[in-house]
Order: sequence, then C-alpha cells, then structure tokens
Amino acid sequence: MNKKTIFGIIIFIVLILVIVGIKVLMDNNNSKIFGNLTTVYVATGGGKEDFLADSDVQKILKKKYHLNVVFDTWSNGKTIVKPLIRESVGLGNQNIINRINNGESFSVQSEGVSKYDALFTSDQRFYDYYKLYPNKEAGEADRYTVLNGGLTLNTPIVIYSWASVVDAFIKEGIVTESEGVYYITDMNKLMNYILEGKKWTDIGLNLYGTINIASTDPVSSSPGATYYGLLLSILSGGQVTSENIQNNLPKLKEFYIKSGYMNNTPADLFERYLKTGMGGEAMIVDYEKSMIDFANSSPDAFNSVKNDIRILYPTPTIWNSHCFASFTENGNKLYEAFNDKEIGQIAWERYGFRTGLTGGTYDVEGIGVGVPKTITSTVSSLKMDTYNELINYLK
Repeated sequence: MNKKTIFGIIIFIVLILVIVGIKVLMDNNNSKIFGNLTTVYVATGGGKEDFLADSDVQKILKKKYHLNVVFDTWSNGKTIVKPLIRESVGLGNQNIINRINNGESFSVQSEGVSKYDALFTSDQRFYDYYKLYPNKEAGEADRYTVLNGGLTLNTPIVIYSWASVVDAFIKEGIVTESEGVYYITDMNKLMNYILEGKKWTDIGLNLYGTINIASTDPVSSSPGATYYGLLLSILSGGQVTSENIQNNLPKLKEFYIKSGYMNNTPADLFERYLKTGMGGEAMIVDYEKSMIDFANSSPDAFNSVKNDIRILYPTPTIWNSHCFASFTENGNKLYEAFNDKEIGQIAWERYGFRTGLTGGTYDVEGIGVGVPKTITSTVSSLKMDTYNELINYLK
C-alpha cells in the first residue's frame, strides 16, 4: 500500500471521528439545554407542516415540555384503512417494512411494530371517525384507543377575490362590508347566479365567461370536500337531514359540473390565483390561513397585491379543524403543550391558524387585509357518512 493511499485512509478515519465527536457534543449540549427529552411519535395530516417544523415551536416543546416530537406525514384517508404504525409509511423497523412489502399483515397490536403516541388529523371528520370502532367489512384497520384530544388548530373556509369583483357583488346585494371585512351575506343568490350561467358581464365586469368560484376537487381533496359540505349545509338551511340531502344533492351535482376544471391541491390553486390575477381566477375557495402565511413568508409579494385582494367570509362559513388524538400519556403531554400561549401566538401570527374550540379573538390590525377578530357565523362539520354520500354522488 503506497503512502498516498495510507494518507487518504487516515484522513477518512479522522473525518469520521470528527463527525462522531460533533454529534456527541451536540447531543450533550442539547441535553444540557433541554434536559432529558421524551420522544413522541405523531401520525400527522397535511396543511401544517411548516408550523410544526417551526424552530421556535420545536424549541418550546423541548425547553418547556421536554418533548422531542417526530411528525410523520399521513393522508387522512390512510389513517382509517392502514394500520397506524410507522412501518405503514416506510419508517421504523426495516424488517417489518420488508415483510409488509412481501404481503404480510400487521396491526397496531402486532409485536415489534413502531407505534404512535398520537394522531393529528387535518380534518375533523377523520378525528371523529377514528374514535369509532373500525368497520371491518369495509376493510378498515384496527385502531388505538383515544385517551384525549380535540380541536387544536382552526382556519375557516373563505373565498379570495379582487376589489372590482367584490364591488360588483356589493351592488348585487350578495356581499356586505362591515368594519373593513367583507361577508357573503346571500350565498344562495351567488350559487343561483352560477347555476343559471350568469356571465361576469351581466354584473358589469369586463371578464370573459360565466360567474364561477374555483375550488379543489371535493372528490379527491379535503379542502374541496369541506367547501362542498358547507354548500350542502347552506342549501339545507344549516341542518343536513336524511330527507333534505336527497333534495339538495342534484343541485350540488349541477354546481359541481358547472365549476369545470379543478386543482387537486389548495397550494396550486392559491398560487394560480395570485399569479394570474382577476382575469385568470376571479374567485377561489381556500383557507383563511393561506393569506396570512403568504403575507409572512413573502412580504414584498404580498405588499404588491394587498390593495387589490379581497377576502370574503361566507355567512355562515365552516371550520377546517386540525384535531389531535392522544393514545398514550406522552401523547397527552403533547396535547397539553399545544395549549401553550406562545405556541398559539406563533400558530396565528406566522401561519394563520386560530386555536382553541372557537378560534379565539385575535389582533388583526397589522395584517393589511380585512380579517375579522372573531368568526361568529359557522356551521358544524358534517359526519363522515354524510361526506361519503356527498362525494359518492358527485362521482
């Protein structure tokens, strides 16, 4: 072996030792700063990734609550039909992952699987449904027993539009302005305009085509399903029953057909709304949090459009609620930590999430667009069976 090869091996070994030393040092420093940390594993629905990864949120969880939280990404639907173990999403025990890939079945009770301490859904209907006994005939997986939980992060469904469009709807008696906030006070009239094929030019706007509200597809998208659940509630006078749902589904199907092409993700739709302007997307459905998140993450871009943007609050609207369900005592500790006032402030100021059962009262003066301090007019989230009936009918 020549000197050059020996020298290269020595350098490689030194680098390995340096990396190991740095890791040990960092672990020791973390231990000194945060104390002994308890690792909590959470199966997590989408829509809150940036908030959960926020360095200040992570620091609070570690420093004040001594929790090291691992958030694994799950779709809401998979939490019902797949065993809620880390191996189901390719994490945890590699041997069990290989056995799953080879067709072997596992459950949350199986020996050796990596279990979760909690579930953090992005839709209340999945939280409510998870607490029920699994429907084995429908292929649903065994579930953990829910010890504690509830609504943790909330954001209402809103409609984003533009100043000229909103001014026209005010003249039509569809939108009302109060203290700088715009409310759709006659949602039925707006829906009828869409169903009748009324054109933008009919209400005095120089826009091509018929009046429309772009949304994500309710058949494949949770935000879209929540929006259509709101429409069904409005058509049903706020109370969906087995009788009135049959009368209203055909009208909703017609509304769905007239809506045309739909994006599958709210992020894509919101980006299209901002980039194409009033001529591209005159009105879209999204969450309130999207605008606050945008204002914080892209202040220059937000400032360039904020005077033209309008946020419309349907009266009533509906909450998109991210709900937390704990399965263990460690899960309970994390659930309690999310009640922390500092975490709640970060959730609102940086990411636009309202917290608590009612969404709370917030300082909205500095946002730059009309956002109400409180959301007072809402309908309850529909049950899973109702959503399934709605979605199957739309298909």
